[in-house]
Amino acid sequence: MNLDVLFEDDIDVERLAEVLDGMGHPGRLATIRGWHLHHQARLYAAVKGLRPLTLAHFVPDSVGPLTEVIHWGMNSLPAFTHFQKRFCKPTAESKELYGYNENWHEFASSPGYFVLHEPESRPDVVPGELDIDYTKIPASKPESWPAIVPNETRLGRFIYAGMIDVMRGISQHVSIGRAFRGGKWTENYFVLCREDKN
Repeated sequence: MNLDVLFEDDIDVERLAEVLDGMGHPGRLATIRGWHLHHQARLYAAVKGLRPLTLAHFVPDSVGPLTEVIHWGMNSLPAFTHFQKRFCKPTAESKELYGYNENWHEFASSPGYFVLHEPESRPDVVPGELDIDYTKIPASKPESWPAIVPNETRLGRFIYAGMIDVMRGISQHVSIGRAFRGGKWTENYFVLCREDKN
């Protein structure tokens, strides 16, 4: 669905979230795949501090340990824009989540493993943000996931090493991130849409 009307002037975040929440997964995914750099940059700024994230946004409380939850992604790059981030909770009581990136270049780079947690030492933290941290490597994974390797492996050092994706909430299933690397914000954004298993 084209929601460009909600991006006119000031973005109506509440209305946008309401419309996204009323869709099924196919509709949400089709919608976010229409959001390019100019949409994503404006939306990231617009949702600042409005819709706090919790770990349960990425892996609902009803999902057991080491069970993957897939978030479909759309990034702001000029090519190869579609990908997935797959998350799991290591234990039922864990205060962090584990995950990796499923995409076309995994064979040449690395799976891009990360740990999702509350912000630690990053500057300019906004309440309700969560960090996808590529400087940390999971201690375990579901059996179906690829082998855990350092993010400095092969071309991964150019893609993932030293990076933190700073996440903000949009709706019940949709979040948005911006890459923070080397102590600086980049102009790389992406949107994630969680797929719930029925």
